[in-house]
Amino acid sequence: MNQAHPNLQIIHRFFEAYGANDLEAIREILSPDIKWFIPGRHPLSGTKNGVDEVLEYFKQLQGFAFQARPIVMGVSDDYVIDCHLNWSNLENEDNIERMSCLLWKFEDGMVSRVFNFPEDQHLMDAFFNKAFPAV
Repeated sequence: MNQAHPNLQIIHRFFEAYGANDLEAIREILSPDIKWFIPGRHPLSGTKNGVDEVLEYFKQLQGFAFQARPIVMGVSDDYVIDCHLNWSNLENEDNIERMSCLLWKFEDGMVSRVFNFPEDQHLMDAFFNKAFPAV
């Protein structure tokens, strides 16, 4: 049996923890000084600096019952690229279901940078702007 690359094993652990809303398991995967880049023009976009800001972002996503299922991954010694289907699962709401790709950078066996590339940025902006109307 082939052993998966260590970076792939980490990303699989991430998706298991994400699916279980296990933020402490996610904390163990992320570098304390991680930078997570969320593109767009909506209240959740921007760079999340440090593990606490990233986990706060995931707490905000929990309100939408987001799920993700990996579809394909590529790996090197410093990076993983994954493409996954993600969707919200709210009752009586307009839900979203789209592809996203994440580029994960590794340093010292931990995730140090993540770059998010959604399938349809305009749709994501509209979805989150509707959820967080301007005050």
